[in-house]
Amino acid sequence: MRFINGFMCVVLITFVLMQMNDPDFLFWMPVYSIAAVWAGLAARHPARLARPAAAVLLGVALALAAVGAWWFWPREDGFWQGVDWRHDEAAREGIGMMIVTLSLVLVAIAMLGARPDDDTSAAKRPTSSELRE
Repeated sequence: MRFINGFMCVVLITFVLMQMNDPDFLFWMPVYSIAAVWAGLAARHPARLARPAAAVLLGVALALAAVGAWWFWPREDGFWQGVDWRHDEAAREGIGMMIVTLSLVLVAIAMLGARPDDDTSAAKRPTSSELRE
C-alpha cells in the first residue's frame, strides 16, 4: 500500500502543478493538494494514520471528495468513449474528482491496516548514553 499511495501522491502533485494555468486553480490546487498530502502521509508515515484524529479528518476529506465526485460527475452518457472528454472541461473536472476520491479511498484502506508501531520511516534514534557505549 505504501508504494501505491506514494505513486498517487506523485500523480496528485503533478495535477497540482498542471493547475497553474487553469482559470479556477484556486479551487483545484487545494483539492489535489489535500489528497496528495493524505497519500504522502499514507506512503511515508502510515503509523500516523492509526490516530483517532486522522480517522476523523480523513473521513471528512473522503466525504467531501465523494460529494465533489458526484457534483462534478460528467452528465453526458458515455463521456469516457471517444476523445471528447479530453476537450470537455466538465468531464476532465469530473474525472479529476474521481481520481481524488479513489486516492482517498486507498488512504482509508491503508488506514485500516495501520498500526501505531509500524512506522518504519521513524527509526529510533540512539540516546547519548547509547552512543557513548
